[in-house]
Amino acid sequence: TTPECYNCGSKNAFMLGFIPAKSDTVVVLLCRQPCAAISKDISWNTALWAPLIEDRSFLSWLVTPPSEQEQLRARQITYAQINRLEDLWRENASATLEDLEKPGVDDEPQPILQRYEDAYQYQNIFGPLVKIEADYDKRLKESQTQDDVVVRWDQGLNQKRIAWFNFPKLESGEVRLAVGDELRLRYHGDSHHAWEGSGHVLKIPNNISDEIGLELRRNDGVPVDCTHGFSVDFVWKSTSFDRMQLAMKTFAIDEKSVSGYIYHKLLGHDLEPTILRTQMPKRFSAPGLPELNHSQMYAVKSVLQKPISLIQGPPGTGKTVTSASIVYHLAKMNPGQVLVCAPSNVAVDQLTEKIHSTGLKVVRLTAKSREALESSIAFLTLHRQVAAYTSHTELQKLIQLKNELGELSQSDERKYKTLVRNVEREILAAADVICCTCVGTGDPRLSKLKFRTVLIDEATQAAEPECMIPLVLGCKQVVLVGDHQQLGPVIMNKKAARAGLTQSLFERLVLLGNRPIRLQVQYRMHPCLSEFPSNMFYEGTLQNGVTAPERLRKNVDFPWPVADTPMMFYQNLGQEEISSSGTSTEASNVEKIVTKFFKAGVVPGQIGVITPYEGQRSYIVNYMQYHGTLKKDLYKEIEVASVDAFQGREKDYIILSCVRSNEHQGIGFLNDPRRLNVALTRAKYGVVILGNPKVLSKHPLWHYLLTHYKEKQCLVEGPLNNLQPSMIQFSKPRRTLNKSMEQFRRHDYSDAEATSGAPVLNDARRGSASAFESNFYRTHDPLGYIPSDVQSLKSSASGLPHFGAAASFGPSKQKASAGQKRATYASYASSIISQDVAGAPGGTDASSVAGSQFEHNGIIVFSQSDRIRRRNSFTSMAGTSDIGSMSTFDYKSQDSVIDADDSESQYAHSVQSGVTEF
Repeated sequence: TTPECYNCGSKNAFMLGFIPAKSDTVVVLLCRQPCAAISKDISWNTALWAPLIEDRSFLSWLVTPPSEQEQLRARQITYAQINRLEDLWRENASATLEDLEKPGVDDEPQPILQRYEDAYQYQNIFGPLVKIEADYDKRLKESQTQDDVVVRWDQGLNQKRIAWFNFPKLESGEVRLAVGDELRLRYHGDSHHAWEGSGHVLKIPNNISDEIGLELRRNDGVPVDCTHGFSVDFVWKSTSFDRMQLAMKTFAIDEKSVSGYIYHKLLGHDLEPTILRTQMPKRFSAPGLPELNHSQMYAVKSVLQKPISLIQGPPGTGKTVTSASIVYHLAKMNPGQVLVCAPSNVAVDQLTEKIHSTGLKVVRLTAKSREALESSIAFLTLHRQVAAYTSHTELQKLIQLKNELGELSQSDERKYKTLVRNVEREILAAADVICCTCVGTGDPRLSKLKFRTVLIDEATQAAEPECMIPLVLGCKQVVLVGDHQQLGPVIMNKKAARAGLTQSLFERLVLLGNRPIRLQVQYRMHPCLSEFPSNMFYEGTLQNGVTAPERLRKNVDFPWPVADTPMMFYQNLGQEEISSSGTSTEASNVEKIVTKFFKAGVVPGQIGVITPYEGQRSYIVNYMQYHGTLKKDLYKEIEVASVDAFQGREKDYIILSCVRSNEHQGIGFLNDPRRLNVALTRAKYGVVILGNPKVLSKHPLWHYLLTHYKEKQCLVEGPLNNLQPSMIQFSKPRRTLNKSMEQFRRHDYSDAEATSGAPVLNDARRGSASAFESNFYRTHDPLGYIPSDVQSLKSSASGLPHFGAAASFGPSKQKASAGQKRATYASYASSIISQDVAGAPGGTDASSVAGSQFEHNGIIVFSQSDRIRRRNSFTSMAGTSDIGSMSTFDYKSQDSVIDADDSESQYAHSVQSGVTEF
């Protein structure tokens, strides 16, 4: 029998507990929140509630522990086997450990490469990974059926029926639900004949309500008189995966899909540095946008001259303004439309708004499922512009008729759709800029258009095949904007993740020696908050565009340990219940800190609580509402979300709940440097971290963070009204994961870098940065940049970096023949680049920045080459080329250096190797 909550039916064992009932031999199972907190049965003493799980085991009276003899006969299993078995259960619920030993179960897909011989090899490697992820996503979503759903009915302004209901299975965090997703609602009760209907999600759960809003496609026969007896399941759509596969196929077979130069750059081939022939603007700031600072201006100038550019935007550095300025100049300088995209709708909307403020004609293309949503840029959406197209009277009459009657006759409907398509084409053709998601660029409405220039924002959060969708629409100039020191793509399937699908195109290009232009002035954080991220993740290069007085709120009376330093690590030593829902002690402390902020005059919308796990998020939300000392509505407005949900956003104050607080377990994916970077850089005015220093300090990254807080006298304990410096002794950190990083030398900045505001390779380093050294990437680890001397963290943000040095590449062990083949190929490839690209004779570094000081002895214009000749010539030239094997990214080697304590985390196998130094 599966234990479940007596009140709500929840089967989440980590949330369940018990209280004694009318006799000592009878107990009632209740979930901790909200049922145990709000139970009104006077015969139950909810104060006696206790969890079913204690010390990582079910209570002995519920599950009898094995005897010593049984344990001797038992088979020892590892965390890795448990993880594999859990994956197998998604395909076969009755799978056992014996099934793990069957042939084919452990077959791993071919890992990604850094360089590819041609687009066919590229497709043959990425195609299977996309299919694996698609199959996994399909199985996962289609298995998430929720029975016994209670529905509340409503009707929207468009007269469509809206069903409101709870979906408890979302709390597991395994399924991601987004606005626009399609769900199916079924009725199996006795009060109405069997019925089913599908619709799109209008609203997802938040702090104010746990309800999902589902707008039905059709109103026919909807059982609006019934509220019980419903079930909900996902309607899986393959659209996004199909578009990725089609893009990779197009890349391989259509020679006009991208320019020759872009083609070879995407495959990782070495090419001569080039600049585009263009008339540079006199002023780089765009109308309607803030004036650009030096590094932003340098980024805009450099991008306009190059066929492929990477811009790294650390937190708060004005990445969106810079991107909008770039788009403005690209639209003014080049014919046709600029295609602007990002992996998420939120990022696209933000960039659309900024671009519109420059005065350009912008069209926001959305999926049909999102057309009913309201937003600040809704008037820019294609369907709204069609509806407002007053010059077409016949279409206006049909729109009015459809709004009045709800539907049209068959003939009128056909005429309506034809007119809409014609008007859509007119609007798109007249636009300067078209904005949509990366997957949205595969919309059939864009299939006839060619986009010479493409900008992809948040490119580091998109899987590489996702970025290919916009690029194969005729791209000759591409700008990738992101930050590979923040979160990467979310890949659900572990095999695909281990094979490298979690590595973005942006990151792969960085690994190949393409040096991003980094924005260097941050305008978000109080200087004390930016110091650690700058030194730890950006080699001390971040400068502060805001002063300490500008980020200190005199009227907020919060007990910061140091008056002018709004940061605090609040020691939490409460024993953690081993559960997906976190620690009750820590949740209590979150509520106390939030209440303190309220009393200090901070409004709820200015506070964000970051927690790693969905279960902890749900528990904190419920705990604050039922145990908070102030009005319940105040706590409802506090945003509690995962690190992922906060990426790209900011709050005045951030509370980071670290959850892990026991000696048995590790800290899960909080040990990911990029995840910690995002968490620490969301706040403008202050950060409070809650956690157990004894546990966290075992990990090198957190050891440095704790040392930083302790040196700042911001590591404290005790009640909030009487905080005292913590005297806790840190645990000895485990060894840095990569011993070989000790061999790497520091990066010495050249004079050109000091004057230009961006890194430029000097002659001594050109060869090592552009050459691919596979052994480096097999051993490199994100934690490798942690210095052996913690004093280096004290470096000034504007001074030279004390760590994060570029690798001192050892002597190449590659065979001479392989080097000759690559040299021959590079020479050949440089002769077939796009007709719009000018070569720069004498240069050898494909990644050097093209600045105003770059001199040319002459301009050579090359014609578009035939794709088949290009491929055949390379094949015949390379023979048995070992480029593929040479550049294989060995993800498997990472498994041996991951802490065993963290192997149960779903992110344990997605520790990314990446070049973090510039």
